[in-house]
Amino acid sequence: MKLNKTIIVGLILILFSGLLFVTNIFNPIIRPITYIFLMGSSKGKDIMFFGLLGLFLILSQVIKKDIDVTKYLKISIVIGSITLVFGILLEVIFRLQMGIKLNTIFASMTSTMTTTSILHTHLIKAILGEVLTKIIGPFIQTDINTGVSLYQYLPSFSFLIIILLPTLFITIVLASQKRPWFSNLLLAFFSSCLIIGIIDGGLFGTPAIVGIMGIYLVYRNGYYITRIAGKIFKDENLLKENEKYQPPYRNKGLSKKRRIFNHILVYIVVIGIIFLRFTIAFAGAEPDCYTVDVINATEDEIDLGNISDKVISVENHTDLNKITYLIDPSYNEMQLLNDLKVPLNDSCEYYTVSWNIYSYL
Repeated sequence: MKLNKTIIVGLILILFSGLLFVTNIFNPIIRPITYIFLMGSSKGKDIMFFGLLGLFLILSQVIKKDIDVTKYLKISIVIGSITLVFGILLEVIFRLQMGIKLNTIFASMTSTMTTTSILHTHLIKAILGEVLTKIIGPFIQTDINTGVSLYQYLPSFSFLIIILLPTLFITIVLASQKRPWFSNLLLAFFSSCLIIGIIDGGLFGTPAIVGIMGIYLVYRNGYYITRIAGKIFKDENLLKENEKYQPPYRNKGLSKKRRIFNHILVYIVVIGIIFLRFTIAFAGAEPDCYTVDVINATEDEIDLGNISDKVISVENHTDLNKITYLIDPSYNEMQLLNDLKVPLNDSCEYYTVSWNIYSYL
């Protein structure tokens, strides 16, 4: 592997990731940018993003011999999709096992507070967090939430994700070999978003949608995007290399309508996933009031502090070790979750909150 511009850029990005790990001085500059495609960017996500981006760029220069990169790109799309669906199925199984509703946000209060829901899952993050904590626990900063408090509630077979993620990583690396530099940059960017989205957010999260659809975009329309980039940068070498990576439907004698459909198919799929996400969110919303179930509380009734004046009613189910609070729906959902953290810290095992997307409107 000879040192070239792609490898140098990759090394710089990894070094920058290391700087983000040891200092916060770049956060005000980086966070507003990464927030757009990482959905509520955090320090942990930023470190992962730049580290993965640099690593994918470097590893794209590893293999010298020709391999069928298109085949491995298709495999990456399939494995990435299976992994994302697995995350949602794990959420469903976890909730059925715990006896809680599907349309709730689950918040574990054991150790560090961690939330999860079908719309934004952290279960895969909990599995990886458990593994990493055992391996490099002393090096994980306290302000990076690894989600390990959720791990105790997961079924044993959830460890299968440990097989899927490395496999996905390897196929992405194989799919990026010897590609034109612009195509490599696109693939590295989208792959980094996908890995982060799988770990934090899941199928309906912004990083996962950007990642899996971005890889699909490279597969179907990457040739045309790279050709446009070559003309913009006036890079004849980029245009020449790009001719080796024709889209699967080009020069197949298809009708004009079919060619247009092939071009826009990826965008139709993106719109479909986003539509499904909002359909589930609105269908599962409880706009009349929030139902907060506090499990294994340390007291018969907990003072919710600033939220107390928003409480409509309280019901103590002693036989279920559960206290149910009905809270005014005018409360913003995210604000409610944040405000519950303090009064419920060390006061219960976990609690659930019914979701209400209308509170964001």
